[in-house]
Amino acid sequence: MQALAAWAPPGSAQSYDNVGLQVGDAGREVAHALVALDLTPAVLEEARRLKSTLIITHHPLIFRPLRSITAGGLVETLALRLAEAGVALYSIHTNLDAAPGGVSFALADQLGLEEVRFLDSFPETLYKLATFVPLDHLEAVREALSEAGAGRIGVYEACAFAVEGTGYFKPGAGANPLIGTAGGDLEAVAEARLEVEVARWDLDAVLQALRKTHPYEKVAYDVYPVQQPNTRAGLGAIGRLPEAEPLDRFLMRVAECLGAGSLRYTGDPEAMIATVAVCGGSGSDFTRKALAAGADAYVTADITYHRFFEVLAADGRPRMALIDAGHYETEAITEQLLVGWLSKRFPTVTWHRTRIRTSPVDTFVPTF
Repeated sequence: MQALAAWAPPGSAQSYDNVGLQVGDAGREVAHALVALDLTPAVLEEARRLKSTLIITHHPLIFRPLRSITAGGLVETLALRLAEAGVALYSIHTNLDAAPGGVSFALADQLGLEEVRFLDSFPETLYKLATFVPLDHLEAVREALSEAGAGRIGVYEACAFAVEGTGYFKPGAGANPLIGTAGGDLEAVAEARLEVEVARWDLDAVLQALRKTHPYEKVAYDVYPVQQPNTRAGLGAIGRLPEAEPLDRFLMRVAECLGAGSLRYTGDPEAMIATVAVCGGSGSDFTRKALAAGADAYVTADITYHRFFEVLAADGRPRMALIDAGHYETEAITEQLLVGWLSKRFPTVTWHRTRIRTSPVDTFVPTF
């Protein structure tokens, strides 16, 4: 749980989501674990056959609070059966969508894209923390903030800025100052203004580290929002094919790579596809982002009828190919992503990828 949270912080999940440990005891040992996109009765039975005491899914079983855990509806019954079997359930959903190397990056790799980056970088998730530290404690405070998650910019860690100055204060009668005496004179201290960038989901931990490490009785600090893209989190991905190809060939690529029985799409039959945006699952909200980013095609799922109109020019011709490849089909790669990531970090656990296609949706293709 700690390793997954370091990669995909639960705080980066969307507000409607419910991620993390949903059923089970975090202190229990795990020797076998099963990874699936969804929890279904068949997946639970598969876990029991494999003697797995942990199931990790992308989609949460419990999205909304349960009034009871009884043999009633599907969600309640599965939660009850998990508990009875002693099998834990951990879900890593939109926080894995938002993580570097997460779901959409895996989808981009599956389609053969190169030079992949986030399609939408969370612009309102960063803060700047500025605090004032006596010089002989600067390194201790800086290291503590870094270990708590501050100063992560792109592929860099422990980023910070410090400039020296003079801090002034006069201890009150009830104070317990590090320097000077209670009720004493005005003090002047050589300090450094220390600044670090902090993601919204790391802010509480960073502030706790600041208060714990800073030597002053009352720590002075400022927190303010930074209006710039988050380099460590985002949604969707965009990249390039090694060589441009006609739309019909690209549609075949999508269908073959994702195992999609059918595709819903709009696009110019004469278009050449080079720059491709993707978003695993329900990504239709990023259609305009993909168009603005210069994508020749956008592959996602759950596209409504009227959303297809958004890519049409004034003359009715598609400005970009918009392709609905299916929710399950665009996210099934998540199972392989998680098994590979976890196997490298926890080699003593046997990680199983489900053999069950968990999608409840079938495709009917008539033959006339």
